[in-house]
Amino acid sequence: MRNLVALVAAFASIAASMATAAAPPPNPQIDMAGFLADAHAAARERESRRVDEATFMRMMREPGTVVIDARSRAMFERRHIAGAVSLSFPDFTAETLARAIPHSTTRVLIYCNNNFANDVEAFPLKVRPASLNLSTWVALRSYGYRNVYELGPYLDVRTTALPLEPAPPR
Repeated sequence: MRNLVALVAAFASIAASMATAAAPPPNPQIDMAGFLADAHAAARERESRRVDEATFMRMMREPGTVVIDARSRAMFERRHIAGAVSLSFPDFTAETLARAIPHSTTRVLIYCNNNFANDVEAFPLKVRPASLNLSTWVALRSYGYRNVYELGPYLDVRTTALPLEPAPPR
């Protein structure tokens, strides 16, 4: 009985401290619920907009299409898809996106580190849930871009048909 009383007293003490714990500081500039809603919507859209290598290549050559490389500038300079625009993910703002992508209806193609094998210097793999394609897609959607397509496959830099700059040794 004494153990039960002690256990009840301990739970009561924990509950009291939780009830009096300070609420986290408010920040009207951060919206977790909005992020999660955009992430769920992006996940649904993404399923039908992941394209193969040939389709990506055809689409990137069509007028009005923008290929965004959201990796760091250093990784972009090591190797990137020819013609891609470098806009590092941490630099995404309404203004920088508007400069890179003329209209919210512009077709945008994206790719990331996890699309390319055999060049860890330029394309170091991220853990799969942190793949840059995922966060880039959600961010573009949050900023109002809905015409987004993603390079789907995992390609070898030495054999891909996509034009890479600088070209890898073959």
